Amino acid sequence: MPDPRVSKLAKLLVHYSLKLKPGEQFVLRTHPLADELTLAVYEEAVKAGSHVLLQSSVPGAQEIFYKYASDEQLAYVSPIRKITAETFDASLNIWTEHNTRNMTGIDPSRMARSARAGSPWGKIFMERAARKELRWCLTVFPSQALAQEADMSLSDYQDFVYNAGMLDHEDPVALWKQMGIEQQKLADWLANKDKVILKGSNIDLSMSIKNRVFIPCDGQVNFPDGEIFTGPVEESVNGWVRYRYPAIELGNEVTDIELWFENGKVVKEKASKNQELLTSQLNMDAGARYLGEFGIGTNYGIQRFTKNMLFDEKMGGTIHLAVGAGYPETGSKNDSGLHWDMLCDMADAEIIADGEVFYKNGKPVI
Repeated sequence: MPDPRVSKLAKLLVHYSLKLKPGEQFVLRTHPLADELTLAVYEEAVKAGSHVLLQSSVPGAQEIFYKYASDEQLAYVSPIRKITAETFDASLNIWTEHNTRNMTGIDPSRMARSARAGSPWGKIFMERAARKELRWCLTVFPSQALAQEADMSLSDYQDFVYNAGMLDHEDPVALWKQMGIEQQKLADWLANKDKVILKGSNIDLSMSIKNRVFIPCDGQVNFPDGEIFTGPVEESVNGWVRYRYPAIELGNEVTDIELWFENGKVVKEKASKNQELLTSQLNMDAGARYLGEFGIGTNYGIQRFTKNMLFDEKMGGTIHLAVGAGYPETGSKNDSGLHWDMLCDMADAEIIADGEVFYKNGKPVI
């Protein structure tokens, strides 16, 4: 029997997150393991009158590409990607995995080269989204591989995913709208602030958020959601941060990351596992060693780390800092083929903005 939460999620994604309208061009990127949700979304999108481009990955194809592609192939960008970035009205990525470690044997520099080639079109995508010309959303469909990664059975992981989306409630949209109101209050308090100091056992950083905008996140771009984020002034970040949580990139786990910043740039990096990948990604391009995002998790219903950043970065009691590309709607000017979120535990930390305590021991205090 189909899970009724899947149908509920599909309706929410199409009508609340993406707000699809008749005649709009909509790209749906998905995976064979997510067919149940893919078909439910596709049906809702067709009923909404949109023109759907369906792109489904083939498990194992990405690994083959990075193993055997020539330099010319690594630098090639499909004209279809260009068209969707430049002209489509909406995009949904359904993220699931058949094997979360299928890229561990790939040379990181080859993946970085491909990411660099696609970065101009990623920039166009983000700029159009900032101008509200393009609406996009990312969601997760539970699979055995993702459940194993989270140390859960599949049924428990399904419950975790759908509970995080508040899909067991009669009217989840109303709850997401209420979360948006609460987040807006935090964003409004931070508006017009300048110097931010973050101090705790895992962090000792300062940065400027002058003339930058905090964006409240209530399920319209990520689903599930629960954060406020901005892009710090690029050259303003100084200090040190340690990430107790593993950072996942291209199917590889990088552990015990420490970063040192001077005038915005990562000048030293360290990891106990996969240091080569960390350095390779940071060397991707000129913007990869600068922060593009500073986010604060506000979803206290997500109470465990799952090695899936869609959930983990929303977890109350954490912040995330992303090296690489920033979101133009925040005022960020950082441009890169990289956007890598890393999660910092703030349970014993505080955030001070222009001399006033905003956040202490895992929670806002304003």
